Amino acid sequence: MTPSPQPAAKVAANVAHRLAWIDWMRGLACVLMFQTHCYDAWLGGDARATNFLKGSQLLGTLPAPLFLFLAGISFALVTDKLIRKNLSPSVITRAMLQRGAEIFAFGLLFRLQEFLIAWGWAPWSDLLRVDVLNIIGLSMMLMALTCGVVLMAFHSRSALVPAAIAAASVIALLTPPLYTTWRPTWLPWWLESYLNGCHNLGKPQSWLFPLFPWGAFAFAGLAAGFILFSDRARAQTAKMLALFAAVGAAAILAAYRFDHSSIHLYSTYDYWHTSPNFLMMRVGMLLVIAFVSYAWCRWGWAAWGFSPLIQLGQTSLLVYWVHIEFVYGRFSLLPKRAQSISTASRGLLEIVIFMLLLSLVRTKIDWKKIANWRRATPRVQPA
Repeated sequence: MTPSPQPAAKVAANVAHRLAWIDWMRGLACVLMFQTHCYDAWLGGDARATNFLKGSQLLGTLPAPLFLFLAGISFALVTDKLIRKNLSPSVITRAMLQRGAEIFAFGLLFRLQEFLIAWGWAPWSDLLRVDVLNIIGLSMMLMALTCGVVLMAFHSRSALVPAAIAAASVIALLTPPLYTTWRPTWLPWWLESYLNGCHNLGKPQSWLFPLFPWGAFAFAGLAAGFILFSDRARAQTAKMLALFAAVGAAAILAAYRFDHSSIHLYSTYDYWHTSPNFLMMRVGMLLVIAFVSYAWCRWGWAAWGFSPLIQLGQTSLLVYWVHIEFVYGRFSLLPKRAQSISTASRGLLEIVIFMLLLSLVRTKIDWKKIANWRRATPRVQPA
């Protein structure tokens, strides 16, 4: 007897449940980002010389890799769906290029908003700052072109994984010289900044997010995504993510050994900003976090009911966009560079709660129903 097909709503719910760990990871990135920004913006005096701030900044090295890695996984998910619909490579490339261009446009719009809010004291060069949204959008466009070329050349989905790994490796290996001996100084500074984050300051800046090395995290996520959404792995996600965690642990150990080795490939070695060892270490950590996230969402507390991290992850762009103004902007909840650890921690809690409420408003209110109700409500004409 052939079983009856599941209702579409139930199938969609099952898919959403299986992918909840992605939103959980994105929500984790949001919380790590909140604490990094809050303590950096608000701590003052002796609090800025403590190990507490150093620990906060160390945790702050994870949000950007998380966001980019998850952008690659999400990109693979959407691209895989388009491939399974038997769409042509050109159609897939065009659709995914548009997605990347939209995120890139959001990044430019965000910079314009920040400039206008800070009108009077922000330099005009802030309009051209290379930030996370910019590089996520640019990485998505490059991933679209890469996938398009591979699909046209090999007509096979299986070739996408090695292509993504190769792209991540090339970006990692080219980063050190692009910051030092191969700096493309012949380019306009705003264009060179997308390669090495020099901005208009004459040398690469550690607080920016250029394509090298940050785009490598997106391609690493792309490779992981295509593996996870393959026919073989779809039915055994837990086993595949456990394997990812094992590979990640090995990568962490290898990166540590390479970092402490006397052999270096480059004349200038900067672990935190340009070294491929940094990328290997962080990718390894991301793979371990992916398994932990999946396990937490499937067997832990996140599977039992409401999860604040999953909720934040569903609206990560919105909370990223809004929280900046209440931390660094004119509407900062606390005076900047003047707070103790306890006061800044209270402000952080307020930011997390406020962003969670904003996320709930965004997702739990049926705005279309309200708009339809307003259109259907007859308006009283003035006498």
